[in-house]
Amino acid sequence: MASIDLNSDLGENVPDRIVSDDESMLAIVTSANVSCGFHAGNPEGIRRTLAAAVAHGVTIGAHPGYRDYENFGRTKVVIDSATLQAHVEYQLGALAGLTKAVGGTVAYVKPHGALYNTIARDERQAKDVVAAIRAVDPSLVLLGLAGGVVLEVAERAGLAVAAEAFADRAYLPDGQLVSRTEEGSVLHDASAVAERMLRLAESGVIRAIDGTDVHVEAQSICVHGDSEGSIAMAAETRRLLEASGVTIAPFAGA
Repeated sequence: MASIDLNSDLGENVPDRIVSDDESMLAIVTSANVSCGFHAGNPEGIRRTLAAAVAHGVTIGAHPGYRDYENFGRTKVVIDSATLQAHVEYQLGALAGLTKAVGGTVAYVKPHGALYNTIARDERQAKDVVAAIRAVDPSLVLLGLAGGVVLEVAERAGLAVAAEAFADRAYLPDGQLVSRTEEGSVLHDASAVAERMLRLAESGVIRAIDGTDVHVEAQSICVHGDSEGSIAMAAETRRLLEASGVTIAPFAGA
């Protein structure tokens, strides 16, 4: 692989819940998945992150989630299609407005947390999210879990798609992510994470939690902004990939 994107989930800070160092991460990544406010963040903080992304030349993506602020959007929500579509449309519209206000544009959509994981398997909710993207701006690229159902749904609906792998998350043998409730689900060792992502970039393979190899075709790598040691993991991953001849570049145009 000659080129791959490096992204992070940002814009999730509020004064009483600081979870990431957005400024430092924006100096490393090529794409920023910026919270739309339902699962984390507030308008003024989100706007600051967007302005910083524009200043760093980082491609901006919308990061909508379930309306689940208390649980950081990481609890699956039982929701009907009309409501889910409206919630995603609302979030995309809000982020597009704030992004325009700071001189940027939204290039893609990466759903957050439990919504992201649900639409990797649940075709009905995947269709709801895709319908929302098409209604707001069908030129937006959908970024989703490699092998996820939502990518197939989006392609059938005419959206451009990109597949994602996770630097700081453990994988199951079927290519799904290990639940955050399980021990070992979140990784923190910067060197080990970087080596995993170099193998992914060069061979399309990630070692699963049971020791088997999972084939993952991905155009983007995510390091969660709220993971312990996230800056070190992102920096070492970028350093090792570039030192090995892999170009780090956004998958979507700004």
